[in-house]
Amino acid sequence: MTRQQASGTSADAPPLPAHSPEQAVRMRRVALASTVGTVVEFYDFFIFSTAAVLVFQKVFYAQLGGAAATASALATIGVAFVARPFGAILFGHFGDRVGRKKTLVTSMLLMGVATVCVGLAPTAATLGVAAPLLLVALRIAQGLAVGGEWAGALLMATEYAPPGKRGTFAMFPQLGPSLGLALSTATFLVTSLVMDDASFLSWGWRIPFLLSAVLVGVGLWVRLSLEETPVFRTQARRSRAPFLDLVRTQPRELALASGATVGVLAFFGTSATMLLNYGSNNLGLPRTPVLLAAIAGGVCFAVFTILGGLWSDRVGRRPLLLGSHVLAVASGLVLFPILDLATVPAFTIGLLLAFAVTGLGYAPLGAQLAEVFATRYRYTGSGLAYNIGGVVGAASAPLIGAVLLEHWGSLAVGGMLAVYAAVALLCLRRLGETGNRSLHTS
Repeated sequence: MTRQQASGTSADAPPLPAHSPEQAVRMRRVALASTVGTVVEFYDFFIFSTAAVLVFQKVFYAQLGGAAATASALATIGVAFVARPFGAILFGHFGDRVGRKKTLVTSMLLMGVATVCVGLAPTAATLGVAAPLLLVALRIAQGLAVGGEWAGALLMATEYAPPGKRGTFAMFPQLGPSLGLALSTATFLVTSLVMDDASFLSWGWRIPFLLSAVLVGVGLWVRLSLEETPVFRTQARRSRAPFLDLVRTQPRELALASGATVGVLAFFGTSATMLLNYGSNNLGLPRTPVLLAAIAGGVCFAVFTILGGLWSDRVGRRPLLLGSHVLAVASGLVLFPILDLATVPAFTIGLLLAFAVTGLGYAPLGAQLAEVFATRYRYTGSGLAYNIGGVVGAASAPLIGAVLLEHWGSLAVGGMLAVYAAVALLCLRRLGETGNRSLHTS
């Protein structure tokens, strides 16, 4: 296979002239909309996770006390991951039937409404046992929304991308989790620094959720300016039941693509939730340095996501993904010995390592998932594979890691991450190279 073939320059339908002013403006708009939209969605998603670690155990689950309150707050985070595959099927159905753009706008509206409602939600002191139930319902709505968001943003970028640039343009929506994490953590950091702990726990934690209304408005304005993707517009046939067509036609690819995502998502889920709790509660580090380390980790994640997207167009998806997962196996084994030095510099270095490994594999993984599935159920297939991987990787890894940490210590958690990466590595070997495939497949 030539380098040109590996980068996706095969028989795609011709776009507008590559160097025309119209095409340049259109691609800048696509890149902006893909990035802004997913940043807003994941900002909304992660402020909930940050609040669960810092606040919710005290204001929604305080009656449970101690470890039970912490476990309940973390389990509320995980509820969204269970909802995400159902969101992928629901929004995927309409994304494959009526279009990427309309479905993306709907998913963003759902996320924005749910997030603002969390900011307005009464606590257990006001509503009693109904308060955490309401919180869980809103978290499920967030999970459904982000389950439908990711694939649509990815396809908006890749189905517009010029030949040889699908990895690069798939990188833009993949910046959503890293920048969303950094932004949400920074918002909580600023909020907690400008008020005392009592005010923060009383009402200050609501501010990041209410600010979401402004960000969602910006995201909707950007997305509404886009046209439907050329791949979808020129599609020869459309599925009446995308999910059924997917499981009937490409069950092997769905299983392998889902397994291919668990490595980077396990690293990400563990880094974004469990490690923050580990730094504060197990290592005894102050909250402010832990949050600053998380912001630095989000920036590192973004930098390596950009590098991964660019490199995947040069060398192909498969070599970069295999190499990044080999690094992930090794990184899982050395991560906790670094963290357990229990200093702020060591904690920051460990967190940066975990996020760097995640980013390097995350961008090409997005392009690969878009390239695996046929057009008529691509929204459903790529979204479902990613979100099944989210349940198995991002949701389960912190919960399993907490049990391993309690009974066998931190080295067992690092070993768990290495196992996740090894499973993904095996699936990636079976999937093969996808960068040379056309997106114009019925």
